Amino acid sequence: MLASGSSGNCSFVATERTRVLVDAGLSFKELSRRLATIGQEPGRLDAVLVTHEHCDHISGLVRLAKKTSAAIYVTHQTAPLIDWEDATPRLERFQAGARLSIGDIEIDSFTIPHDAIDPVGYRFHSQGIRIGLVTDLGYIPDSIKFHLRGSQVLLLESNHDLDMLKVGPYPWAVKQRVMSRNGHLSNEVVGDYLSHEFDSSTATLILGHISEHNNHPEIVRMVARQALDRRGLATNLVIASQKQPTEVFQY
Repeated sequence: MLASGSSGNCSFVATERTRVLVDAGLSFKELSRRLATIGQEPGRLDAVLVTHEHCDHISGLVRLAKKTSAAIYVTHQTAPLIDWEDATPRLERFQAGARLSIGDIEIDSFTIPHDAIDPVGYRFHSQGIRIGLVTDLGYIPDSIKFHLRGSQVLLLESNHDLDMLKVGPYPWAVKQRVMSRNGHLSNEVVGDYLSHEFDSSTATLILGHISEHNNHPEIVRMVARQALDRRGLATNLVIASQKQPTEVFQY
């Protein structure tokens, strides 16, 4: 995870042959800086996968498209909502639910419940390894639970603490949006999922997209750890940050 939060989201997935970015919510300069910390650079990217059109996921996308030859994978409905300015990106449009092949990585896309035009999550397959990535969703339907099973690494959002959100600085209309079934996952909902339906074979769980105003990383950690401990799971729990990349996870 290069960045995760309401100010910018970006993830990096790679094999020996293929390098993929999920979302581009960082400036080109900051993306370059963070990739450099793991020995990578934007010019080596094969593709960028877009989850949806909200600015914290695409604010650096047009600049990235201008500066690199990476293919941009985006759903048919989302592509027209992005202002490409004078860029001529290598667009690869797809239907939500389609399976994509990029180099030696197979990627399943799936619809998620969020207040965007056509938001998607992704599950990556390569060399016997599976990685699930889903943020920006108001609840976890059975279809998504299916896609998340069997992941060695799972990135899931734990956006807000309900009590903090209710007394926080957001206008009531925004609070209602965040709490809705097309909004964001609360710590409580994530804790319930981990307590009952989280796949115990998952080695690393990354929780991200943590609200700066309505949550705290240590609350996220506490709720998740308690849920995992109740099941006796020694899952590696990582809290992703807006300000710095996570460690590199190698399998």
